[in-house]
Amino acid sequence: NHLERILERPERTHQTVSRRTSHNVDVEDVLQQQNTISTRFTMIFELGSSHQSSANILRPSVNDLNSSMLAQIAEYVAETGETLNINDVLEWLKDKPICQRQMVVQQAPAADGTVATTDTFDETHSVKSILCMPIINGQKTVIGVAQLINKQNDLQFTNCDISIFEAFAIFCGLGIHNTQMYESACKLMAKQKVALECLSYHATASQDQTLKLVNDTIQSAEEYKLYSFKFIDFDLDDDDTCRAAVRMFLQCNLVQQFHIPYDVLCRWILSVRKNYRPVKYHNWRHALNVAQTMFAMMKTGKMERFMTDLEILGLLVACLCHDLDHRGTNNAFQSKTDSPLAILYTTSTMEHHHFDQCVMILNSEGNNIFQALSPEDFRTVMKVVETAILSTDLAMYFKKRNQFLELIENGEFDWQSEEKKEILCGMMMTACDVSAIAKPWEVQHRVAKLVADEFFDQGDLEKLQLNQQPVAMMDRERKDELPKMQVGFIDVICLPLYKVLTEAFPWISPLYEGTLDNRQHWHDLAEKVEMGLTWIDHDTIDKPVEEFAAGREPLADIEFTVTTLNCAHPEEKTETTPVHERKPRFSSLRKTGALGKAVRNKLSKSVHHNSTATGSERPSSIVSQPGSTKSGTDDGTPTPVGGDHPVVASDGKDHATDQQHDQSSQSVPVTPGSGMPPSQVQDGAGSTTQPPKHPTKPVKKRSKLCMLL
Repeated sequence: NHLERILERPERTHQTVSRRTSHNVDVEDVLQQQNTISTRFTMIFELGSSHQSSANILRPSVNDLNSSMLAQIAEYVAETGETLNINDVLEWLKDKPICQRQMVVQQAPAADGTVATTDTFDETHSVKSILCMPIINGQKTVIGVAQLINKQNDLQFTNCDISIFEAFAIFCGLGIHNTQMYESACKLMAKQKVALECLSYHATASQDQTLKLVNDTIQSAEEYKLYSFKFIDFDLDDDDTCRAAVRMFLQCNLVQQFHIPYDVLCRWILSVRKNYRPVKYHNWRHALNVAQTMFAMMKTGKMERFMTDLEILGLLVACLCHDLDHRGTNNAFQSKTDSPLAILYTTSTMEHHHFDQCVMILNSEGNNIFQALSPEDFRTVMKVVETAILSTDLAMYFKKRNQFLELIENGEFDWQSEEKKEILCGMMMTACDVSAIAKPWEVQHRVAKLVADEFFDQGDLEKLQLNQQPVAMMDRERKDELPKMQVGFIDVICLPLYKVLTEAFPWISPLYEGTLDNRQHWHDLAEKVEMGLTWIDHDTIDKPVEEFAAGREPLADIEFTVTTLNCAHPEEKTETTPVHERKPRFSSLRKTGALGKAVRNKLSKSVHHNSTATGSERPSSIVSQPGSTKSGTDDGTPTPVGGDHPVVASDGKDHATDQQHDQSSQSVPVTPGSGMPPSQVQDGAGSTTQPPKHPTKPVKKRSKLCMLL
């Protein structure tokens, strides 16, 4: 209404606002303001009226309200908030400006030229006395006006009448307020329903996808290797992942047990997959792996003997839904950025959101796999799903871990009580959530890269958006520390959990054994990082360099550049010095694994210069794999890659033996794919240098050759 007034009469509204801010406002000012204010009354309820409908409701026009004395009195009460007890209405109106205003309004011509002199609901001439009182809501705001009219005699309303009428006004205020709140709530519910319908349409699987999965052949659990704790999803395409999920429900006899329509199950699985975002790690495949580990724990680990069928159903659903709509950022990031999710959920932010997404999919049309359950079973399974998803928050794990350890130490074998079952299910969910740490080393190393990439992306966001330094595990610049941090993660979270689970339930020992094996790999890798290697490139240093030099491995896509560096003095450390005592050099080359073009050209030219100066027929060299570039110690002595690879070198002395000369002549720099004969060396500028026809005697100067990518 205020905006309407500004649009209709901006100059008068400005005067009204100015007067309202004044501290010296009298009744005349208030009544004059009414000339510029549009009526705030939209509906009139009149009890005992003879000319209205049975509903006793009238929706007056603006002209009706302006020409009505009763409406003007009500507007006065609404403006001032006063309670009026008028004994003689006509006498009271004589000296009030409101009376003159009514006369002006009545004499004003209508749109058709006529004069409006009557109204349909105002009977001021028959009113003897009136009691007018504002109706106020809980916020002390006037939301209406109640009038009690006496048409029978000249008696004035007493204080008792005022008290009774005040109670009636309060009752009216409550009723109007609740009605307004109910209407607002209905509108919000309607908006929510519309939004849910839109989300359901876009978030649920299409009919074509559902029919395809329904008609697909579902292989056996053995074919998908669902019973194994070493299950690998890398060989499965997206359609196979959904078929494997269907097989788990079929194999547990859940479809028959709880009368789940097969097409509903297929549509629900496809909808769950669709609601996972394409983040690097917390995606649909991670959810499938977690669910498969739970399936293996139930079947191979024999944990199903401690669970009811309803609990197995709830746990499998929770595993598939436990990271729904994950954004690739953790709870701490949501809190730091004050995201809407953090405002909505103050604790276990993402986990609550995952559960809400799970409920949304179940409420979508054609996706309720619990539709045949009784109300009691439905409440039970939803409680299992909610508790299990919230348990994937590691903060919850640390809270419940001590209770679980205490139960195991006390020799607990009865897990049927609700409290103990909840703790056990929570530990099982955490064990499944981090089960990638127990996979075969090749799989674990590959998954660790995915996790690291997702963490690094969050760290980059924290640097850009929050201007904060991320923690070490999310700092891309500290990626070489990850093997060490991985060992810490295993020692703090994984091994204690798997160890106590194995002690209580020996059939799940593969999880513990696989974690131990991977811990050793990470520990070894951490030691190699301390020696100067990059952990992400570790898989290129597993084979000795002799295999490449002997030509047993294809050298395609490997580029070699040869350079000559000065050797150390005789008194400095040699290649017989233990690895841990050698000081690594060229740390910048070791970190980047690459040289600039200008530097490579200079180093390559030095090969031509030094080989010509020394007159050697063939320079001695070593060969390295990509990602394994290493340099010598401070004294120029070559450092073995990984500390266990032999190195070919010659000292260049006059008294060098023929055997040493032959050894140094066997390793020849080669550019793969160039077709160069062994007698030619190509420098960085692309020119080919022929070896001298008449070898000259080597200079008495120690030299060393090493390969640099």
